[in-house]
This record gives sequence, C-alpha cells and structure tokens, in this order.
Amino acid sequence: MDSRERVKLLLNKQIPDQMGLYESFWPETIRDYWNNQGYPKDQNPEIVFDYDIQGCGGWFNSESFMGTNCVVEETDEWQVVKDGRGARLKTWKKKSGTPEHIGFEVENSEVWKKYREPLLAVNRERFGKIKDHKNNLESARKRGKFSVFANCFVFELMRATIGDQNFLPSLLVEPDWIRDFCQVHLDMFKAHYEVLFREAGLPDGFFLYEDFGYRNGLFCSPKTMAEMIMPYEKAFVSFLKDYKLPVLLHTCGDIRKAIPLIIDAGFDCLQPMEAKAGCDVVEIAKTYGTKLSYMGNINVVPLETNDPEQVRGEIIPKLKKMKEMRIPYFYHSDHSVSPRINLKTYQYALEVFHENNKY
Repeated sequence: MDSRERVKLLLNKQIPDQMGLYESFWPETIRDYWNNQGYPKDQNPEIVFDYDIQGCGGWFNSESFMGTNCVVEETDEWQVVKDGRGARLKTWKKKSGTPEHIGFEVENSEVWKKYREPLLAVNRERFGKIKDHKNNLESARKRGKFSVFANCFVFELMRATIGDQNFLPSLLVEPDWIRDFCQVHLDMFKAHYEVLFREAGLPDGFFLYEDFGYRNGLFCSPKTMAEMIMPYEKAFVSFLKDYKLPVLLHTCGDIRKAIPLIIDAGFDCLQPMEAKAGCDVVEIAKTYGTKLSYMGNINVVPLETNDPEQVRGEIIPKLKKMKEMRIPYFYHSDHSVSPRINLKTYQYALEVFHENNKY
C-alpha cells in the first residue's frame, strides 16, 4: 500500500496498514537552525521525511487590490506593511509570529463596498502560474503521495481584512455585512477553483485553514458560529465534495465546542488539536469516533526538552490508544515543529512513530 492509498482510506475513516504521517514547521526551524544541524540544504521536508501527504499549491491571491503592498514603517527587526486588503500588519523580519494588527481600512460595511468589487469576477492573475500547480500534482502522483491543494477561507479572511476587533463584534451587530462578506468570498472561491481544477487538474484532497479558536476557547460562541460562519464552510466543503475531494480542516486553539459543527459541515479530518489549548486526541476520539479522522495533538513541549524519554512518553501512549480504538490517525505536532526541537530529536520522534504505527 502506498501513501496515496493509505491516506485515502484514513480520510474515508477506514483503517489501512498503518497510521499516516505529515508535519508542519515554523519557517525558521529549518532555515535558521536545522540547516546547521545536518539537514540537507534547500530540500523539501515532505521529501526528506517521506510524508504521506504532499502540498501541491492551490493557494491564490485573494486580496482585493493585488500588487499594492507597501512598507509603511520598519526597523531592523520588524516592518509594517499595508496590503491589498487595506490592512496594516506588523511582522517580525527574522522569525515567525502572529502579525500585530495595526489598522484596517475595511472597518465598516461602507468601506467594504469598495473592496468587494474586485472580488466579483475571476482574475487569472491570482493563480500565479497555473502550470506550477499542475507540475506539483504530477510530482506527487509520481511519488505515490496524496496531493492536496490548500487555502484559508472566510473566518481567516475576515481576520485579515477587517481585523478581530472589528469583525467579531460585527458578527452580532452587523450580520448582513458579515453574510455579504462570506457570500462574496464563497462565490469567488468556487469560481476560481473551477478554473484551477479544470486547467491544473484535481488534487486528491483539500486542506482548509480556519483558526476558530485560541488558547482559552472559541473566538465566538458555537451558536454564532453555527448561524454566521458554518453555512459558508458547509457550502464550500459541499463544492469540494462535488469534485470527490476529502477536506481536511486546520483550526488552532481550543476548538472542542465546535467539533459537532465541524462534523456537520462535512469536514473529514481535524488538525492539529492543540494540546497546549486543552485538546486531547484520545478524548476527542472517544467522543466522536470515526465521524472524523484525526491529525496531530503531539505536544511539542515535551519534544522541546530534547529528552528521548519525554519524547517517547508523549508519542507512544497516544498511538497505542488510537490503535486500540481503531481510529484513523495521522502523526503530526499539535501545531508546528519549533526551532527548540533539535533535528536529532525530531528524527528520533519519527523513529518512535515508525516503530509503533502499525494497526
């Protein structure tokens, strides 16, 4: 059984020969640290570590005014950029981190009218080079890997366009504006992916990135999410399912109260189930069983000790319980591999996984 066959079974909530394997990294982990610890320079970790899933693109530029990004303030350590959504975001130059929200032009429904217009028609320039997406798909298939396209969607796009302090209250006080924002982006995504699927080809699945939660819970109540957000998530998932694509959801934070909504929307896999936010894949799987497949929840904190005993103590019990319950599972960190984890430690973690991954 190759990786592609294995992942298809797992996402269909079935049990193949062994568990799946995938991972995400903070950019500086490999770039600034592991390259000095023996990692092969300029090599894709999906290939170096032989993951079952291969990202093949699928992202497109969803800004209203592409090509208008400009630096408005900077130092040696950080810069503030105004982007094509009208957002001013402060980011570190040499390390990862959540951008600091400085300001947003789209702070009410009147300004939104200006920004919605460029999103109403298909713009092929948003894709970059379609042949690159196509070549990535062909590469994954030659390697026997499960290919995925990926993108953010309405919740993340509201955060990026309107800002948390604006869009979260607006869910309650300006629901018509929020519904219009979501509908415009839903229509835009469907129209653009119809073009990309037709011209680049179909991936094996789709990864949607929507951070519904933070360390202490959801950003809005399950009731508000059900009324204002999930109808659009469900509609986009349904669109992808029309192409026979399973859909994986990345959503950070403590998202436990949203899981029934996530299942109802049609998502096939939940990732990454942050241990640091109180999520426990074993407990979640006990509750929801094979209504989902599961990816992640390997707490990076024990791995960051670089102590082999703590690494084994984090990985083996979770793998053992998931096997005992016959739950479809992919090894993955509970968010991303940080530079505090040495390359040697990560390699050892994968050894532990491979020694214990057979169903």
